[in-house]
Amino acid sequence: MRGLFGSLTTRGRSFVAAGGAAMVCGLAIPEPDLVRVGALLAVLPLVAALAARRSRYRLSCTRRIDPPRTPAGQPTTVSVRLKNVARLRTGVLLAEDAAPYALGTRPRFVLDEIEPGGHRQFNYTLRSDTRGKFTIGPLRVRVADTFGLVEISRSFSSTSTLVVTPKIVALPRAAASSSWLGEGDGGMRTISATGEDDAAPRAYQDGDGLRRVHWRSTARYGELMVRREEHQWRNSASVFLDTRRVAHSGSGPSATFEFAVSAAASIGAHLTEEGFRTRLITDDGEIAPHGTFSDTLLDMLAVIRPSPNSGFQQGTGELSRAGGQLIAIVGRLSADDATKLAGARRGNAPAMALVLATSAWTETERAMPSDVMRATQILTASGWRAVVVTAASQLTVAWQQLHQPVDALLPSHLVPPGGSSPQANTALAGPS
Repeated sequence: MRGLFGSLTTRGRSFVAAGGAAMVCGLAIPEPDLVRVGALLAVLPLVAALAARRSRYRLSCTRRIDPPRTPAGQPTTVSVRLKNVARLRTGVLLAEDAAPYALGTRPRFVLDEIEPGGHRQFNYTLRSDTRGKFTIGPLRVRVADTFGLVEISRSFSSTSTLVVTPKIVALPRAAASSSWLGEGDGGMRTISATGEDDAAPRAYQDGDGLRRVHWRSTARYGELMVRREEHQWRNSASVFLDTRRVAHSGSGPSATFEFAVSAAASIGAHLTEEGFRTRLITDDGEIAPHGTFSDTLLDMLAVIRPSPNSGFQQGTGELSRAGGQLIAIVGRLSADDATKLAGARRGNAPAMALVLATSAWTETERAMPSDVMRATQILTASGWRAVVVTAASQLTVAWQQLHQPVDALLPSHLVPPGGSSPQANTALAGPS
């Protein structure tokens, strides 16, 4: 009985209430006809509810999301198809598909009666400004009787998954300037496949491993020579993403962490298109091995969250062993953090860093914060190229500035208080 009364609509409950009142009045007067009318009004909704609950609607539901993986801020279309597989015609249906609050209000549609073997289809659009993995469904269908006295809900069990990846910015092609790859090593030389004897050697420098020593060339030139590894710079890259909660500020889509995740996804996708074998490393270590920025990696970036770590020694250690080009996206850096990151560069491998001005992320003044200035000076002293970005910066501009020649000095209006000029390979990304 509780289930029967629970399926009554407002009209059905009004019938029951009016019927009960009519029966009480009919008994009090007394008036037998009024009692009969009241009994009819009270029983009719209960009979309708019992008949509706005993009816067997057999419906099948299929849902398609196009595309099932979309960048933040881009719409996706959901198509739902309901088919009547029973021999009876359905009544009017109210269909409601469950969707998370972040994707907007739940879509609701009123569907006409579905004939046996027939189907109805409805489409709606979802859009999310925040990345994540969302569950769509299950679909709930409400069935009402002809008089609108009863409404029964039936729910399907099938659900679908929508993955909202970080916003991916199309980056321009930018060739690295040979003047900052290491003095005398700027020109890339191809290494023949016939053997290491054809490798172009160079003089030994501090930091070179002994396993790179080219003994035949050492004997020929009379000084210690090592094999060049610049050929690896062309086909491998490691993207370092600083996910420490203490290194970021803000919340929502405008937070520094969201900018960093979007930058990592954009740079990784760009390098993959350029033919690089790219890996992703965070302060917890490597989360994606050498390969391409595949859909699996984008799924991981869609759900990545700030970590409670206070340092990133594990991540920088993995970065130093990764090899190839190094591209770091970092937040607030202490002098010790900057030193550890700077030490991840080995030999003359190109190393670039996007340093987020976390302490002045939303400020409009163009002076570089002192903590950012100190961190960038430590990085540039170790041969890194560093670009400082704020909330007003464009990722495309910052990416181009990372590949500018070293003589592109910082404009005078960007010199920090105190008058000390930053290194030549430090710049501040332009506003959007």
